[in-house]
Amino acid sequence: MLFYIGERCTEMEENVANRDKTELESLCNEFRANNQIPSEKFELYKVKRGLRNPDGTGVMAGLTRICNVHGYLIADGDRIPDEGKLTYRGIDIRNIVEGCVSENRFGYEEVAWLLLFGTLPTRSQLKNFCAILNEYRELPEYFAEDMIIKAPSKNIMNKLARSVLALYSYDDNPDDTSLENNMRQAIQLIARMPTIMTYAYQVKRRHFDRQSMYFHPIDPNHSTAQSILNAIRPDRMFTDEEAKLLDLCLILHAEHGGGNNSTFTARVLSSTGTDIYSAISAAIGSLKGPKHGGANHRVMMMMNDVMEHVHCWEDEDELERYLEKIVRREAGDHSGLIYGMGHAVYTLSDPRAVILKEKARKMASERGMLDKFDLFCRVENLSPQVFARVKGDSKVISANVDFYSGLVYEMLGIPSDLYTPLFAISRIAGWCAHRIEEMETCGRIMRPAYRSLSKSEPYVLLDERD
Repeated sequence: MLFYIGERCTEMEENVANRDKTELESLCNEFRANNQIPSEKFELYKVKRGLRNPDGTGVMAGLTRICNVHGYLIADGDRIPDEGKLTYRGIDIRNIVEGCVSENRFGYEEVAWLLLFGTLPTRSQLKNFCAILNEYRELPEYFAEDMIIKAPSKNIMNKLARSVLALYSYDDNPDDTSLENNMRQAIQLIARMPTIMTYAYQVKRRHFDRQSMYFHPIDPNHSTAQSILNAIRPDRMFTDEEAKLLDLCLILHAEHGGGNNSTFTARVLSSTGTDIYSAISAAIGSLKGPKHGGANHRVMMMMNDVMEHVHCWEDEDELERYLEKIVRREAGDHSGLIYGMGHAVYTLSDPRAVILKEKARKMASERGMLDKFDLFCRVENLSPQVFARVKGDSKVISANVDFYSGLVYEMLGIPSDLYTPLFAISRIAGWCAHRIEEMETCGRIMRPAYRSLSKSEPYVLLDERD
């Protein structure tokens, strides 16, 4: 009898699910019938879709002193491809990286200071700043239990956004938007984000993956990169080289101008005068998207698919044929995208990808993974001509930072669940710098215009409708 009831319950659940699916399809068809906007309308009204100009450049929406992203030149109105250059507060990212490498030290904390305050810190300023960050790494009392352990999430980015928003309730002065309070909150968020991420990862492992979770004590002498590796490795063991490589990734992802989607999101919310937790959680939600920060994970998924279907990785003809199938939406995830290739600004090169590629080559050689690294290089070299042939697009494209960051994380033994969250951990410094700049220098709520295509319609009484 109990078995019969179980069968009936399952049958009822299936019937309800089928009914709900039919009703949902009907509702979606209703939406499609009344909500189409022909592409020619955008051209007719000169709408800059995606806030992009016709040549692909971004619409000028503001001014900033924080960062500059250079990828092309403009001559006689034409866009001329150029080598990529990224500067933080006017300093070339390559010089920052080379400076930290030459002195054999960690650099992310220095970059966070530079982005927030506008100048390189002195030795004493940097030492004090690192001490403040270490003081703030611990989460508020009972926060981990109440917000993370008791409410696990399959997606770490989702948990990051929810946890940042929840920090509002643990702040005695959350709505004060003065420079002093914004700065306090920003430094606390920069310090706490790695802790939230690693806690969320451990809980996800236990609840959804049925694996052991472990919470190691925070070492006050660790840099941000060291604290992350300390938290995610069961034995807490890592080499200095590994920590410095992760630190490099954090430096390269820390900032990328005010026009990238997540930073723009943070600035849009900040322009309303809302609290920092709302602004940063929204930026995290933006970064989660596969067209933005989620791309590094998609790169690895794509490359795993390539490795599975291309039998001879050294055969460029076979590899090229499969890449063509990807672009034609016949293979991969059927998006038509070769993830990690192309960028909104960079043309000939992405300086972040160039730096990471050099480090990836060295580590691949040391870890016996050169065959895999070489496959990435072939995909990078073949992709532009594949796009040109299949799409008829002569646009100059190169690998972006996402193309090699996932490979570096994999070689560091970092789980794929953390690829995009690590992007957020890095970018929090840039988000906070832009939030403060927006509130201190702009002072006007962002409010772009949308042209309505609706026609005047009479109101029809309910009983008179078809």
